[in-house]
Amino acid sequence: MRQQAKVGAQHAAPLRFTPLTSRLIRSARVAHLATADAHGQPHVIPICFVFDGKYFYSPIDEKPKRVTSRRLKRVKNIQENAQVALVMDHYEEDWGKLAYVLVMGKARVLQRGAKHRKGVRLLRGKYPQYRTMRIDRLPLIVIRPTRMTSWGAI
Repeated sequence: MRQQAKVGAQHAAPLRFTPLTSRLIRSARVAHLATADAHGQPHVIPICFVFDGKYFYSPIDEKPKRVTSRRLKRVKNIQENAQVALVMDHYEEDWGKLAYVLVMGKARVLQRGAKHRKGVRLLRGKYPQYRTMRIDRLPLIVIRPTRMTSWGAI
């Protein structure tokens, strides 16, 4: 089963997720974030995330990285092109149980503020590893969903 929802540019209301779609989003431990630079060159990476019903939050955490947080490809891409996509999926060998949610949206990178604090609190609640990391001092990606598609056993 496939479902689509869209928010127009003139609408500020958040997307409405079905209970089954919300369950898949909230139970997913990892998502895949797709960004693109100013020339449209895509970049996809797995991320940890949390959803508060209106925004998706993903930290730039303390896991080892080859460059500083400001030089990460996803951060640079978001600064050049705020359009992103986020995929959460469920896989089983029984393909009748496959499902995914694809969310398109606009992303921003926050350094501080009320949304940053809220994202940190929610991420620490979902992932015990973040309770000892200094994610409150690091950038946070915030995604405002503008369109959603889901498919499968959800």
